[in-house]
Amino acid sequence: MTVLRVILADQLSARLDIVAGAEKGRDVFLLAELVSEATVVPHHVKKIAFLFSAMRHFAEALRSVGHVVRYVALQDDGNSQSLDGEILRATEALRPSRVAITEPGEWRLSEMLDGLRLALAVPLDILPDTRFLCSHAEFALWADGKRELRMEYFYREMRRRHGVLMEPDGTPTGGRWNYDAENRKPPKAGLDSPRRISFRKDAITLEVLDLVGRRFAENYGRLEQFHFAVTRQQALRELEHFIADILPSFGDYQDAMVAGEPYLRHSLLAPYINAGLLYPLEVCQRAEAAYRDGRAPLNAVEGFIRQILGWREYVRGIYWRFMPGYLDNNALDAKEPLPWFYWSGETHMSCMREAFAHTFDHAYSHHIQRLMITGNFALLAGIDPKAVHEWYLAVYADAYEWVEAPNTIGMALHADGGLMASKPYAASGNYIKRMSNFCDGCVYDPSVSVGERACPFNALYWDFLARQRQRFSRNARMPYVYANWDKMGPDKQTALRRQAEMHRIAMREGRL
Repeated sequence: MTVLRVILADQLSARLDIVAGAEKGRDVFLLAELVSEATVVPHHVKKIAFLFSAMRHFAEALRSVGHVVRYVALQDDGNSQSLDGEILRATEALRPSRVAITEPGEWRLSEMLDGLRLALAVPLDILPDTRFLCSHAEFALWADGKRELRMEYFYREMRRRHGVLMEPDGTPTGGRWNYDAENRKPPKAGLDSPRRISFRKDAITLEVLDLVGRRFAENYGRLEQFHFAVTRQQALRELEHFIADILPSFGDYQDAMVAGEPYLRHSLLAPYINAGLLYPLEVCQRAEAAYRDGRAPLNAVEGFIRQILGWREYVRGIYWRFMPGYLDNNALDAKEPLPWFYWSGETHMSCMREAFAHTFDHAYSHHIQRLMITGNFALLAGIDPKAVHEWYLAVYADAYEWVEAPNTIGMALHADGGLMASKPYAASGNYIKRMSNFCDGCVYDPSVSVGERACPFNALYWDFLARQRQRFSRNARMPYVYANWDKMGPDKQTALRRQAEMHRIAMREGRL
């Protein structure tokens, strides 16, 4: 009997059981381009185009090895434009004995499948997503009984479990677990991004770009200069390019920011890993091989692997352990609406403008820009966490709720009350000046805290700490900061807090 095998847009992996267990010529794969998924948030046009093209190429790859595929394009007659609608429509047309689907990455789709199970006339099998290296049960076993769920200790456990950067005697390669202290160099003069590869656009991609350009013309982002890999073979070329040409210098400058350089030494592999075109363990193993072969230094390789084997698996575990309530976290009582300049990019702050330009043009901004520029500002200004979460989910090609929500609500905004981070990632303009050249030519001066030229990050930083003193003053990592605040005296403190309110007013009125 036929099994209807449903593949979601972020599950384009031939190694998943949904594909590996299929019987060629009998089972039918269902892939569907859906308005309901493309418009959950106003996704960046490049993300929509990337996923639609990758889906169509994946369908062709399945057909090429003898599988039967039911592909529903966005513009097809009869497309219900919803996932449950297309599954029901396919079961009515094909009369399968069962429906199978890999567990989705978002809570809302998991809830939808619970409802669909009742509506289907045949059984619905939900298979585990074996691309991930830590199952829900394994994460729960690690987390149970712990007062704090710190990523560093989870990461060490993952290194041991998968034998990555480990020595035969059970010690970490190089004698240390973490080389983060060596990966925080400010940008040197002339630091730029190595040349990146691009791929010829075939007929499938050109058709998708035309479709997205017409159907989602009002969405966020620039569609032109589309350079994404859309097949596994292309994604593997991206991986090899990174390992050979970029990884050796990734570590030193992974926290640096340079105007006009959106990529610097970062990998650009996250969209392909998150969509299934690359596998996280193979990426880690190729990076480790570069170190073992003397082609990349340990600080670069360890820092890169930590992001995948540690942080990526960790945030997924946090998401599923604490949903559905995690999205409603607002421990710092942040209530300001999201400023319009997050969408328009129109602000006098050059660091924010730079990050917005990278995001609009490329559906990409590297992690320090996300955390210490756009995220830091939202934290200091007290912007509503759910609004910030929805913005991040919309604008980045690698953003899916399971990975983006903990990074935004937990790490960037500290809205989960410290579940993920022991202290807030708050910083003044001095950090931005030290780690970037964004301040050069800005109308605001990072060395000034009060007055017309005052950098908004400065007064907002001190005002944030003052507002949240009851929460953070007993934090073991904060006494020095509050000691500096107390030394200022009441007159300076009052001036800083007034300046912060002036910045918030300018923010609300679109003048900042």
